[in-house]
Amino acid sequence: MKRLLQMTAVFYLSLCLVCALCTSVMASDGGQPFFSSPETADQPSPEEKSRSADLGITARSAILMEASTGTVIYEKNADEALRPASITKIMTLLLIFDAIRDGKIRMDDQVTTSAYAKSMGGSQVFLEEGEVQTVETLIKCIVIASGNDAAVAMAEYIAGSETEFVRQMNEKARSLGMEQTNFEDCCGLTDSETHLTSARDVAIMSRELITHYPQIEAYSTIWMENITHVTKKGSSEFCLSNTNKLLKMSNSFTVTGLKTGSTSLAKYCLSATAKKDGVELIAVIMAAPDYKVRFSEAASLLNYGFAGCRLYTDSDENREALPRLSVAMGVEPEIKLQYGGDFSYLSMDGSDFTAVEKTITLPEKLTAPVREGDIVGSLTYTLEGKELGTVNILAAETVEAASYQDYLGWLWKKMIFA
Repeated sequence: MKRLLQMTAVFYLSLCLVCALCTSVMASDGGQPFFSSPETADQPSPEEKSRSADLGITARSAILMEASTGTVIYEKNADEALRPASITKIMTLLLIFDAIRDGKIRMDDQVTTSAYAKSMGGSQVFLEEGEVQTVETLIKCIVIASGNDAAVAMAEYIAGSETEFVRQMNEKARSLGMEQTNFEDCCGLTDSETHLTSARDVAIMSRELITHYPQIEAYSTIWMENITHVTKKGSSEFCLSNTNKLLKMSNSFTVTGLKTGSTSLAKYCLSATAKKDGVELIAVIMAAPDYKVRFSEAASLLNYGFAGCRLYTDSDENREALPRLSVAMGVEPEIKLQYGGDFSYLSMDGSDFTAVEKTITLPEKLTAPVREGDIVGSLTYTLEGKELGTVNILAAETVEAASYQDYLGWLWKKMIFA
């Protein structure tokens, strides 16, 4: 009997060892272990697969971002700090349009070129010292022809000096979360080891520019346009020719901008923006080996993005009307509500957005005081049980707390009109 028990124990021990060995072999061969279900094994999401796809990008760094949501579709070394060359001017343009929005400058303001601005080398529009051009003309010179002299002239006009303007550029970069960025000039002419940014940061500032100031497209899509130099030597025409050759390449999408850049150390850079079927993408290429590659690889990124992207958007015109909400202990019994903004969701797996469900969540009542803009509820979007995101529901007006005098007044009115 003892012998039989020993043999049984050896048998079961051997069986366990065989099972463990088989499980290990299957796992190493890429198969599923015996005790792991394919449905429960960790799998990369469609978004993760997309970001790491092999697109054959030879540029040192690249990123593809959807503009409305900021979703990153593809990236390669996107956080490596590199010299940006003239795509620096995207931030310069952003500060120019900020100044216009804030009423600090106007499009028809007259800007006088300083001797320092005239002295800029590299890409320029050959402004003369004392030459006067409008803000709008200088914007064209920056966007179309990448004029270093025009960029410095605008920096001085807005901030008093390029040094102060660059400080504001870096301040803006920090506010946008551009973690790998440090600017030392406003045009990218500096090849300093500390004048740096990353593909992700370029995409961030490009997105800020095109989403807040869509009017930039009216300038970034100009292929050629003449400006007039008026100096002591007389009047002469100068042709601005767009450095973004992607505008003239045959594409399945509409190119809308944005900015090129190149120096011997930065190599060839590009922030390209394009639209198709209601989707707007930003493709950033940095340190490409030659000027043709930056355009062809940006086109490859954009084609890849437009082939897989599906964008769901929702705004007030498609939403359920919000009810008025009761307010306890307020000077008014009810309050109006409003949605906190539009909603966008980007899918890379061909989702059927007709099945999106919207759920409004609100309390039964509020207690005064309630301030205009206070978050009082939410609108949640779900698809096949997966939450896509939410939009806040806000108080559309202010309701103050009722005072002792208010209660006496209501009581008095009730007694009189009872």
